[in-house]
Amino acid sequence: MSALQRITKELEDIADDPPGQCSAGPVGNDLFHCRATIMGPKGSPFEDGIFDLAIDFPGDYPFQPPRIRFLTPIYHMNIDADGEICLDILGNEWSPGLSLSKVLVMIVALLNDPNPDDPLRWDACEEFRNDEDSYNKTARRWTYMYAVR
Repeated sequence: MSALQRITKELEDIADDPPGQCSAGPVGNDLFHCRATIMGPKGSPFEDGIFDLAIDFPGDYPFQPPRIRFLTPIYHMNIDADGEICLDILGNEWSPGLSLSKVLVMIVALLNDPNPDDPLRWDACEEFRNDEDSYNKTARRWTYMYAVR
């Protein structure tokens, strides 16, 4: 199966049975460049937020992971100021058995459960470790500034 066929099938699967709190589709007619939307998980500081992500598939997908980054600013220790996401399945733990749908669900899970052992934003990580309530307030404030429509 070619990369284009695989991407087409995965986008069709998402359209037919969207993963909770997520949607995705191509930018124009170029299936290698997509956008996704994630709704902030209930009970998290990101609740009520709608976050846009850019998805760029490599030509040898699914043998290499897609590059996924947040376009909407977000205050999260595992997401840097450029929207890059520190998630092992988007790097050295990638497997061709993973799908875009599964990856989006794992990104939502990361919003609910940040990983202080692998931060991209040290300031946010320190705030989380020293005062989790303050971290959550800052994340909530950013959510309302940038992600509530």
